Amino acid sequence: MSAKRLMAFLAASLVTASAWAGLDIQHWTTANGARVYFVENHDLPMLDLSVAFAAGSAYDTADKSGLANLTRHMMNLGAGDLDEQQIAEKLADVGAEMSGFFDQDRAGFTLRTLSSPGEADPALAVFRTVLAQPRFPEAVVEREKARTIANLEEAATKPEFLGDKAFQAAIYCGHPYALPESGEPATVAKLGRADLADFHARYYRAANMTVAIMGDIDRAGAEKLANGFAADLPPGEAPPPLPPVSELSLGVEQLIPHHATQSHLFIGQPGMTRDDPDYFPLLVGNYVLGGGGFDSRLVEEIRQKRGLAYSAYSYFMPMKELGAFQIGLQTRRDATDQALKVVRDTLKHYLADGPTEAELQQARDNLVGGFPLRLDSNRKILEYLAMIGFYQLPPDWLDSYPKKVAAVSRDDIMRALRARLHPDTMVTVIVGGQLEPEKGQK
Repeated sequence: MSAKRLMAFLAASLVTASAWAGLDIQHWTTANGARVYFVENHDLPMLDLSVAFAAGSAYDTADKSGLANLTRHMMNLGAGDLDEQQIAEKLADVGAEMSGFFDQDRAGFTLRTLSSPGEADPALAVFRTVLAQPRFPEAVVEREKARTIANLEEAATKPEFLGDKAFQAAIYCGHPYALPESGEPATVAKLGRADLADFHARYYRAANMTVAIMGDIDRAGAEKLANGFAADLPPGEAPPPLPPVSELSLGVEQLIPHHATQSHLFIGQPGMTRDDPDYFPLLVGNYVLGGGGFDSRLVEEIRQKRGLAYSAYSYFMPMKELGAFQIGLQTRRDATDQALKVVRDTLKHYLADGPTEAELQQARDNLVGGFPLRLDSNRKILEYLAMIGFYQLPPDWLDSYPKKVAAVSRDDIMRALRARLHPDTMVTVIVGGQLEPEKGQK
């Protein structure tokens, strides 16, 4: 069987239960400051890696918004003595898969390869070159800038993009989290090769790196891998912490005209950090409110009772600093005000009365029962391992998840939600609909 066919077969294979039950997460720091998190698993001849840097869009500046995203995107489009086609071909020849990820906090890459030296060694060599020696070819930079600008201009015609952008800007009001992840057409247009090289030199450093390793390799091999990644980069220092986010937004109501046949509603405020001590009460509490699909209060009130929308949701997006709490839905333009009132009333009543015992038990049961499906492959485990490492969560975070969910009480939920959610000061952004005249807009 060829490397490509074997990788395809293994990628579809599920990890055995023993691979995630009681995960033995080992962690250490390399001599030059890189944090490493490692799970050894020899069930499949595969190796999964994730390397992350605190180099997301929050590390942009307003005049160079989009720089962090373009830098990460360009790194595998020419590195060392390889052009973008050679990088793709060398990985394809051994059946390896490399992909990138990017958000407000993080930027980085993942690699999936067979663990045998004949396949892993060439794949890892390419991976290391991409991380440490991106070339940022001038012609490719200009091509990708043009592509990014075109994508941004197309996205700006879509109500969901306009609403999300305005919502983020309103709830973060000048904080770096307000910067759009892909930038603005005008700011991207001004970026040059030197900007990308400078950003890479500043943020892609060993002391700013988190390495997650999962799969068919022993501790000595994992240490050798991590040391190699770290040695390729200057040690440097981790960037200074992001500024704190104000917990209260301004209570703005913003109406964005659009020809869409439905109104798109975004309601919320800054919510919680990834290491919030009330993570589990907020998780369970939000499941009842709007995170549990057809089990949730918002769907019951908005869809089941009134037929105002096909679906409605709420979620907390935990980040390094306060990530967003958001409620969202789409409804008929002429039902905008009614739907908004139902959302606000539902939230206020929930904060006043809390979940019923039946709702709470259903939430706990569903979250605990569905948890194994989040860990049924090496790739999924790697994602959690990378998250635990980057945000420096306790190594037993995964093992303790079911117990902590099951232990959440109604009092825990009410205390946590009431301390963080403030309906009267939440931001409301509506795209394509209309509010009653007496409400006004800003």
